[in-house]
Amino acid sequence: MIIWLNGTHGAGKTTTSALVQALVPDSRVFDAEKVGETLMDIKPGLPATDNFQHWPPWRPLVVETARRVLEYTGGTLVIPMTVLVEPYWREIHDGLTAHAIPVRHVLLHADQDTLRGRIENDTVMGFSDFRMRHLELYADAYESWLREEAEVVDTTHLTPHEAARRIAGYADT
Repeated sequence: MIIWLNGTHGAGKTTTSALVQALVPDSRVFDAEKVGETLMDIKPGLPATDNFQHWPPWRPLVVETARRVLEYTGGTLVIPMTVLVEPYWREIHDGLTAHAIPVRHVLLHADQDTLRGRIENDTVMGFSDFRMRHLELYADAYESWLREEAEVVDTTHLTPHEAARRIAGYADT
């Protein structure tokens, strides 16, 4: 199965994914951003974009990579990846379910003030204009489709360990 941790930058996906992996037996973390980084390394480069998710190959490559890893290892993949464009999410979700891979779509959510504070005070990645710009895109996606499409875990007042324990319980259902 796949536990997809969605949410904007600062929601806690990276931290939480490692904690979920430690709690769910036979699980691995798959960072789908690495697929995008591979596409960014193609020379000469692909058409210019501000987000590798806009490249049509990214979505099916994520599906195929996840499918192949699960076919090889079994178990659970924890995928921490922001996807805010509904058609992109549908393409990924439908691709995984076409291969009979169950997907638990979990949205790590926090209020806008909390997210801004986390991004501004991030001691690991540092401040990022890119991450700040996505807050409005996230708010729009949250209101228009995302909160209905995923199981929302509000991390505003949860520690990463508390969120991870809640999410790890989804692997049992």
